[in-house]
Amino acid sequence: MSKTPILATSVLASLSAAAAQVPAAEAPPPMMMSAAACPGPDAGITLSKGFCATVFADNIGHARHLVVAPNGVVYVNTWSGRYYKDDSPPAGGFLVALKDTKGAGKADVIERFGKTAAQGSAGGTGIQLYNGSIYAEVNDKIVKFPAVSGGIVPKGKPQVVVSGMPLTGDHPMHPFIIDSKGNLFVDLGSATNACEVQNRMPKSPGNTPCTEKDTRAGTWRYDANKTGQQFSPKERYATGIRNGEGFAIDSDGRLYVTQHGRDQLSENWSALYKPQEGPELPAEEVFELKSGADFGWPECYFDGSQKKLVLAPEYGGDGGKKVGLCADRSPPAAFFPAHWAPNDLLFVTNTKFPAAYRKGMFVAFHGSWNRAPAPQGGYNVVFQPMADGKASGNYVVFADGFAGAVKEPGRAEHRPSGLAQGPDGSIYISDDVKGRIWRVTYRGVADAAKVTAAPAPKPTAEASGSELPPEGVHPDAGRQAAALTPPPGATRDQVALGDRIFHGEAANGTCGGCHGSDGRGSPVGPDLVTGKWLWSDGSLDGISKTISTGVAKPKTVGGAMPPNGGAALKPDELKAVAAYVYAISRKKTAQ
Repeated sequence: MSKTPILATSVLASLSAAAAQVPAAEAPPPMMMSAAACPGPDAGITLSKGFCATVFADNIGHARHLVVAPNGVVYVNTWSGRYYKDDSPPAGGFLVALKDTKGAGKADVIERFGKTAAQGSAGGTGIQLYNGSIYAEVNDKIVKFPAVSGGIVPKGKPQVVVSGMPLTGDHPMHPFIIDSKGNLFVDLGSATNACEVQNRMPKSPGNTPCTEKDTRAGTWRYDANKTGQQFSPKERYATGIRNGEGFAIDSDGRLYVTQHGRDQLSENWSALYKPQEGPELPAEEVFELKSGADFGWPECYFDGSQKKLVLAPEYGGDGGKKVGLCADRSPPAAFFPAHWAPNDLLFVTNTKFPAAYRKGMFVAFHGSWNRAPAPQGGYNVVFQPMADGKASGNYVVFADGFAGAVKEPGRAEHRPSGLAQGPDGSIYISDDVKGRIWRVTYRGVADAAKVTAAPAPKPTAEASGSELPPEGVHPDAGRQAAALTPPPGATRDQVALGDRIFHGEAANGTCGGCHGSDGRGSPVGPDLVTGKWLWSDGSLDGISKTISTGVAKPKTVGGAMPPNGGAALKPDELKAVAAYVYAISRKKTAQ
């Protein structure tokens, strides 16, 4: 896990120069810099040599992006709503202020502010500091709170800086950054996977032209010094960015943004892509943002093995050979493995941090849901060495172990989402599953550090497979079929075949690509293990009918399901998949 031949680029956000304008009410606790063992209990993650982590805060809600004020107070934006299955957020506002008054690496003062769920807020992702004020995404708005004066949270009511940003479709979040001149750059993610006539449906052509790009799939620019601005197409700064979650400005003032690459190349275009190509295409990207640039979505995607933009199948692509209009689109500044989901970027500029790690960028990967039948990937923080704004070597995994036993979105213990640097040389990592914040510090001599990879996390019982039944696994089972009870009217052999089809190991099955290889759901496919049925009574016949008919207009997720999941299933294969889905929804150990 230490290195990969895939290069990455210059992308990442330091604490904006604007953040330095926040008044320092008091000095933060000193950072320990002597070479010593990490103090305190294990923080649950592995780190590059010489670094230590503490759990700075926990259970604060779905923590997305965060920033650190010059006085050491950490501000976090948390999110809820349909993206998190409308669960119950912690009481109070969605914005959280955290302070460590004892220098113990743990926040002992925690205060919430901003609108609550009862007041109609679902929180958000983006948060920044500029000219002494806290700026935060709240639903369809970016608001500005007055400067903090006494205490750690603002007292006055916020003003609306920008309103009317779209909330529909696949990517309803609005991350943003503010540069030293007051330019506010905000991401508007795409509403669809690839601007198809029918979103995420097999062989559906792309809309020509893709008018969605007028109001989505790009970066918009506003003035952070003004209030009352309204979202409209005319403020678009750059386009062709499917979902730009993380922004950063490097030490030379270059602005970068990540992209979550498109999904379902092999699932929706099985005649052009082999099942094993789905997990590897397209690469995740980082772009250097420039006014008027078009980075290619939806007509193009970046093939990491060919290191070039190629034509998407919705727009006449042939599986990776044709380039067409993509020759005129802007290529990425860096790229990473497919579907890892880069959620934030960070350039560390604080001279208290090791010099070797100031010559590159950190990238927080939220983790994949759609790499089946291959193992899921990401769920880590990597460091990419940089020189002159370009990748200067292979990235290394800087922090790992966030997911715990299983790298699956439905079972991961934690998923990295945000990165920020503190004034004392520390960096902070947020998690949007259980709301954990880690504080990472270096314990050695700063200029003596060399970039090294974090040790691989130790395997747990679940990850190693020791939870399997003592009688072993059925020889035809891809994973767990021997431990499942077949439904009435089906056999264990059928459940085992359904397992293999579900995971793309037979009949070109596509199920795991949307529902997750553990069946626990994803942003585009519902959870199948809860036993909650929306389209049938949950019987074997009912499940079979739903699979064969498909779901054109889903009730709870963003992705439609084509008939048979887009695969050409024979009647016996359809029954096998239905039997497997029935079994995992009523999972019991085989007797």
